[in-house]
Amino acid sequence: MKSHFLGAAVAVATTAPLFAETEKYALDASHSQIVFTYDHFGFSTTTSMFSGFDGEIMWDKEDPAASSVTVSFPEASLITGWDERTQHFMSGDFFGADAGEDVSFASTGIEVTGEDTALITGDLTINGVTKEVVLDAKLNGQTDSHPMAGVPWAGFSATTTLVRSDFNLGAFAPMVSDEVAVEISIEAGKAE
Repeated sequence: MKSHFLGAAVAVATTAPLFAETEKYALDASHSQIVFTYDHFGFSTTTSMFSGFDGEIMWDKEDPAASSVTVSFPEASLITGWDERTQHFMSGDFFGADAGEDVSFASTGIEVTGEDTALITGDLTINGVTKEVVLDAKLNGQTDSHPMAGVPWAGFSATTTLVRSDFNLGAFAPMVSDEVAVEISIEAGKAE
């Protein structure tokens, strides 16, 4: 998921040197989250998240379309805030994650749409099913030197909507909404 939604930052790098090279940025697991919400029987909106995951951005400041992002994390790292819900999500009704499968995202294309925005297309794999998704991404901010890490740093957000039945996760639809709203917020620092 990841990523995965990060190439937008290259659009604002207007002072990149001629013939800039692709630079590797590593996701900051402590400040990267994927939050998703869905309607529960029309009574409430329920929220869960993935956090603490790893990934990387290959950032080409001269040619944003040549950038890429990859992210991967265990399905079992899901956080629902309620143990019984987490256990249910890990059951055969949903993830069946006792096999320990990963969620992964690998970008396949980036279309810069504005000074700090981009559409990032990629292959998302959940529950052993791979589908193409488009992330609506935004560069939140960047610096040449993070105040604590001392390396170039950037923060991004992205949104998309997934249809959970596309990934064999459609139990109880449509009473529990089949469409899931996804919000991504990540930070990444230049890898040394």
